[in-house]
Amino acid sequence: MKKIILTISFCTSISMLSAQVGSNTNAPSKHILTIENDKALEQWLKENKIPNLGLGIIKNGKLEKAKVYGELRKGIPAPNNTIFNVASLTKPVTAMVALKLASEGKWDLDEPLYHYWTDPDIADDPRSQKLTTRIILSHQTGFPNWRFSTPDGKLAFQFDPGTQYQYSGEGFEYLRNALEKKFGKPLSQIGEELIFEPLKMKDTSYIWDQNTDASRIANGYDKNGKKYEIVKRRTANGADDLMTTVSDYSHFLISVMNGSILSEKIFEEMKTGQIATQKGKYFGLGFEIYPLGDGNIALSHGGSDEGVQALFVIVPKTKQGLLILTNTDEGAKVYEKLLIDYLGEDGRKVVDIEMK
Repeated sequence: MKKIILTISFCTSISMLSAQVGSNTNAPSKHILTIENDKALEQWLKENKIPNLGLGIIKNGKLEKAKVYGELRKGIPAPNNTIFNVASLTKPVTAMVALKLASEGKWDLDEPLYHYWTDPDIADDPRSQKLTTRIILSHQTGFPNWRFSTPDGKLAFQFDPGTQYQYSGEGFEYLRNALEKKFGKPLSQIGEELIFEPLKMKDTSYIWDQNTDASRIANGYDKNGKKYEIVKRRTANGADDLMTTVSDYSHFLISVMNGSILSEKIFEEMKTGQIATQKGKYFGLGFEIYPLGDGNIALSHGGSDEGVQALFVIVPKTKQGLLILTNTDEGAKVYEKLLIDYLGEDGRKVVDIEMK
C-alpha cells in the first residue's frame, strides 16, 4: 500500500491548533523545558495524547539537552536515542548535501540540471532546461508537491520555473536524481560521506538497512492512537523519510547555524531569501526564513506525514535553537507552547508571523 505523503505546513498547524493550545488549562507553566519540570511535561504530553516527544535544545551553539519523553512500547520508556522518521525534515539535509558540494566547487547551484538528469515525464517540455539547484532548494520548480496527487499521476509544470513559490517534494527528488547521475552513487552514500560521518550522526540514514536498530524506532500513530505501518525505505528519497535521533539532528542543526561545513559565500546564500512565500517570510536555500527584526532571522522547516509531526527553529545570531519531533498526527498541537517557552520573544515572533 502506497504511503500517503502529507504536506501540512507549519502555518496550517499553528493556525488550526493555537486556539486549542492557548486555552488548554492543562498546559504547564512557563519554562517547562527545564530538567526540573520534566515530570510536568510528561503529564502534559499524556493529556494531549502525544506518545513520544523528542526535544533538542540548543543554547549558545551547543546541545544543552536531547531528550525523548513517553513510552516507546507499553511499559518501556523511550530511550533518548529513539529513532524517529522526520518526514520533510529530510529536505534540509538534502539541501546541505548540495550546498556542501557547492562549497567544495563540485556542484554549481545555477547549472541547469538537464546536464545530468531529465525526468521522462517532462523530457519534451523545454522548461525542463531551466531547472537548477537554486530553483529547487527555494521551491520555485513549478512542480506539484507529488505527481501521484495529480489527475494523471505524471510530473508536469504548473508554472514556469523560477517565477513563483510552490512547495514541492518532487523538486528534491529531481535533485536527488541529478546528484546520483553526476556522482555515480546513491544519495544515501553521498549523505553518509558528506554529512553523517563528518558530524558523527551514527544513527541517521536515508534508508532502512542491516544497520537499522528496529528496537529503537518510534511507531507513528493517528489521532485515535492507531499505529501506522513503519516505513522501511530501501532507496533514498531526497524529500522524505530520513531516520534520525534528537541528538543527531540537533548536531546537524548546530552545523547549519554555524555554517561549519560550508564556505562563507555559500553559507550567506543559504540564509538569504530567494523568494517571498507569504506573510513576510521567505524561502532561502533549503530553509524557511523568518525576519525577527534588526537584521536577525530564524531558519525553520517542518515535517508532516502519517504519524509524524516535526519542526525545528534555529536562530544563527543568538545560537539558539529548538528541535521538536513527535510520532503522532496530533503532534503539531505542542509547537506554539514549546517555541514560545524556550525561544521566548523570537519564538513568539515566529508564531505571530504564522498567525497573521
